[in-house]
Amino acid sequence: MSTVTTKDGVEIFYKDWGPKTAQPIMFHHGWPLSADDWDTQMLFFLEKGYRVVAHDRRGHGRSTQIGDGHDMDHYAADASAVVEHLDLRNTIHVGHSTGGGEATHYVARYGQPQGRVAKLVIIGAVPPLMVKTDANPGGLPIEVFDGLRQQLAANRSRFYQDLPAGPFYGFNRPGAKVSEPIINNWWRQGMMGGAKAHYDGIKVFSETDFTEDLKIITVPTLVMHGDDDQIVPIADSALLSSKLLQNATLKVYETLPHGMCTTHADIINPDILAFIKG
Repeated sequence: MSTVTTKDGVEIFYKDWGPKTAQPIMFHHGWPLSADDWDTQMLFFLEKGYRVVAHDRRGHGRSTQIGDGHDMDHYAADASAVVEHLDLRNTIHVGHSTGGGEATHYVARYGQPQGRVAKLVIIGAVPPLMVKTDANPGGLPIEVFDGLRQQLAANRSRFYQDLPAGPFYGFNRPGAKVSEPIINNWWRQGMMGGAKAHYDGIKVFSETDFTEDLKIITVPTLVMHGDDDQIVPIADSALLSSKLLQNATLKVYETLPHGMCTTHADIINPDILAFIKG
């Protein structure tokens, strides 16, 4: 397996496909998944001539199941370790959900200052802040995230079946065409990772405030979000992020769910490609 070892001794697994001379696209996966969640996108962009890279976040997938460092600073540093190891330049960074927060934090802290980033794409992403606070009254109550932690601790396997079978892909909506293979693949990826990383990750994706990151990002950024996202409600995420970014394009998808990269890849992939080429 291809891995890079971080400064604190964590082995981060990554995939690196395509011509080394081609423009790179680096994908940042959502919670609690792995680089495999990007298979459809990676094959699509590989066929278009790009170099495609994706890594498993620490504690997720095939990366080290370490007990600490589950915070956005470490996530961004780990992504930077992969980028610097492969010496990726003029890179498009694409992040979904928690990975959208990771990509945002990486670009603001490492990629943009180092001059390595060309563009950013965030999809169903958690910025600027998910949890409800006095400064963020439209956020979700902390009890929502406490509930996720309780379900994970009680029966992680059951939780990782119920979430994709329900709100993640919108399979709980009337008339939805449910895909058991998609549900099973979500469960498979989730169970590859460590329970501690996933438990801590709930706090990371819900309580990290990305406001200052968004404000300093100047590279062209595509903000993509389904208006029926039941995991990361659009009103307190994409609609706010697109206003904080200096060079944002907001694209809202009517009735599409949180996991639209999988359920509607035929729509999402061409739109990302058009933004990259634009």
